[in-house]
Amino acid sequence: MATYSFQDVNAAISGVGGTINIGAGAGIAEGGITIEPIEDKSVMTIGADGQGMHSLVASNAAKVTLRLLKTSPANRQLQIMYNLQTGSSATHGGNTITVRDVMRGDSITLSDCAFRGRPIVTYAKEGGEMEWSFDAVRCSIILGTGLPSIV
Repeated sequence: MATYSFQDVNAAISGVGGTINIGAGAGIAEGGITIEPIEDKSVMTIGADGQGMHSLVASNAAKVTLRLLKTSPANRQLQIMYNLQTGSSATHGGNTITVRDVMRGDSITLSDCAFRGRPIVTYAKEGGEMEWSFDAVRCSIILGTGLPSIV
């Protein structure tokens, strides 16, 4: 399939404070959602004699960046969730974020997610966007084949 649309992306964050839609219809800014690994999966070490070794890193940790329009109601919901979760270590770091592109069959689950901090708040000529960042201890990704998922 040669067509992509963010309208096909379903995404949510669940944790203390509820479940919030962060996919299509949530007021996502142009930059959308980015999921990136925290570190490389492989580390190569070269010895003094020129011999080499590859180390397979066990981590599947990731950083998630969510960009919302300034006017998105999800900003308020995320701020409430942030306030609830950063008041105590008992409520911090237990979120799950899911991202699905239903037309491609992509499926991403991020677990043990924590807010990295609050977004920068700007009041300017244009509304702009709010950028929320999360750390995820585990990230499981299956990129689809281009076929719509069957539910």
